[in-house]
Amino acid sequence: MAPWERSPALARVAAVTVIQTTALTKRYGSAQVPALDDLSIEVVDGVTGLVGANGAGKSTLIKILLGLLAPTSGSASVLGHDIEGSGEQIRRAVGYMPEHDCLPPDMRCIDFVVHMGRMSGLPPAPARERAADVLRHVGLAEERYRLMGGYSTGMKQRAKLAQALVHDPELVMLDEPTNGLDPAARDDMLALVHRIGHDFGIPVLVTSHLLGELERISDHVVVLDGGRLLRSEATRSFLADTGTVLVEVTGEGDAQRRMGEALAARGLSCRPHGGLIEIDPVTPDLAADQGGTPEGGPAPEAGDRDGEAAAAAHDRLRDLVRDTAADLDLGLVRVQARTGRLEDVFRDEVPA
Repeated sequence: MAPWERSPALARVAAVTVIQTTALTKRYGSAQVPALDDLSIEVVDGVTGLVGANGAGKSTLIKILLGLLAPTSGSASVLGHDIEGSGEQIRRAVGYMPEHDCLPPDMRCIDFVVHMGRMSGLPPAPARERAADVLRHVGLAEERYRLMGGYSTGMKQRAKLAQALVHDPELVMLDEPTNGLDPAARDDMLALVHRIGHDFGIPVLVTSHLLGELERISDHVVVLDGGRLLRSEATRSFLADTGTVLVEVTGEGDAQRRMGEALAARGLSCRPHGGLIEIDPVTPDLAADQGGTPEGGPAPEAGDRDGEAAAAAHDRLRDLVRDTAADLDLGLVRVQARTGRLEDVFRDEVPA
């Protein structure tokens, strides 16, 4: 089995909580400046993006979860282990990729990754085997015998990822894995992160201040600001908050104006948009008359319920648009959804 491959049985388990914090707080200095402030979150399997500007508390949270930093108050667990008194056990089960360069320049990459495997409890032979395997997976097989002091930034980031994966972790924490990379190398790193979380079923907590990266690879998003939780939800629900709909109609007279006024009269917020009509994000109450879970069907998970509510609201919106165009005897050319961006939601959430 490859270093990070999970058994099919484990890969099928859904919505497993891997990290949980309750009122987690960390304060520094005599002024008791909060780095984390009453933070309560739950991280499940899949890829979770931890979003926040520099100083938001992302790195502090990871250090506390790894048992490298003691909280001022509150509690947390990682893979079912309480962080208090279980730091070594957690660190053996977690693969951690730090943000800053921590690679010894005068050491060969293969030797470093083997060493990190040994530090995590692997015997010598399995450590060498897994190191070779994981370096192949991250694209450093041909460069594994080089001294890391001569590595490019992209190669160093891959080496850091390899040492996080060598011991076949149950959870991976990646702190700014694309830091300093050019666009091509960034895409390659994101593809690796996606593969770890989705193809091999290892839960991933990944931090980044480049919000567009997280919307490409994450299943869930946790937004921090000043050490406090702003939002935590499925990425698709997060993005739906800024999703708009574009409508194009044809007909006699000022078709666009007539359609816009009629939609506004039906309770929709809309405006002209370059010859089209742009309708603001819809809310789940538009789907109130669509019914709930089919009789006899299983109750969906929380994330599924959010997605189903959003889908039903968009379906209801399309029906309203179609009915309104028919009432006005206008031709409906298109109804096109515009997906929001994490930057838009984050900008709205963070206080000025």
